[in-house]
Amino acid sequence: MAQVFAIAAAIFVLDQASKWFVVFHLNLINLGAIDVFPPYLNLRMAWNYGINFGLFAADSPATRWALIAVALAICTGVVFWLYRAQVGLLARISAGLLLGGALGNVVDRVLYGAVADFLNMSCCGISNPYSFNVADISIFAGAIGLAFFAEGDAQRKS
Repeated sequence: MAQVFAIAAAIFVLDQASKWFVVFHLNLINLGAIDVFPPYLNLRMAWNYGINFGLFAADSPATRWALIAVALAICTGVVFWLYRAQVGLLARISAGLLLGGALGNVVDRVLYGAVADFLNMSCCGISNPYSFNVADISIFAGAIGLAFFAEGDAQRKS
């Protein structure tokens, strides 16, 4: 479990530090957009009140706290599952990625009422209208990793 929590802590710090640096230090919150390597990498400020791709994006306190509760419930479920199952290294890494990212976005919702998204990538004539952050990448990678690596090496503790 120490590996899981170390990975989660590292992702959480990386996520929060990147948000602070880009949103506040580079002043993206006021500039709205910074072209880094167009069209492949741009910084576009977006406050996400919902989940991925703006789903459930109602700007209401009820939605905000419901999404916080769901994220914390998922984190709690993953931690309990980890305590009960013996999983391999790839599943532990995946769980750490998911936990760190989810908690990073929870902190945003508590502090700002929404998640600070700023990374925008487009390619090959396709313009991506969505922004995301380090936590989103981590959550996605962790969930995919758990889908692929959790079942194959999970065993119940006796």
